[in-house]
Amino acid sequence: MSFRFAIAALALPVSPLAAQTADVPAPAPETTRVVLETSAGDITVAIETERAPVTAANFLRYVDEDRFDGTVFYRAMVLDWGEQPNGLIQAGTQYDPERTLDPIAHEPTSETGVLHKRGALSMARYAPGTATGDFSILLQDEPSMDADPTSADPEVRAGFAAFGQVVDGMDVVEAIHAMPTDPDKGEGWMKGQMLAQPVTIIDARRIESVTD
Repeated sequence: MSFRFAIAALALPVSPLAAQTADVPAPAPETTRVVLETSAGDITVAIETERAPVTAANFLRYVDEDRFDGTVFYRAMVLDWGEQPNGLIQAGTQYDPERTLDPIAHEPTSETGVLHKRGALSMARYAPGTATGDFSILLQDEPSMDADPTSADPEVRAGFAAFGQVVDGMDVVEAIHAMPTDPDKGEGWMKGQMLAQPVTIIDARRIESVTD
């Protein structure tokens, strides 16, 4: 092929159908919606079943088997920097042997693409691979919780596993976060972060997704 012909070929017009196809956005990743009916109000979340399948399946098993029903939001961590309110709230089974399932494999954000943005759900854990039935909801973006594959620190390299997003009820999240904490409750660096009056999850259940 001559150089002149190659340039001409590159300049050939694109057919209307091809142009239309190129403009079609990729479909949104599949999610499953869950409502957390709490004593402070409802929080609706979209669980990332396609991008974070292991973590999402674990969370949905707790929902489907009613393992969250009767548990509480028990922690409100306040961060005094950045846009306010900032920090997280935490809920779950608190290692109750009657409710807690086996730990799951860690899904880092560098693999899932589900990042720690405002309203993100993230698994609580000790070492990577120890997450069970406790999760947090973020009040603001927390990129320090995302995995950093370039870090020499294994904890930073792993990050935390984000697996969902609040789609309705952030006002309830903020209201829980603003509730009084007990200065004497909690151990170690979590002391003073325990809610004086925990907020009960009355019912956690799947709901039909709404098409935007």
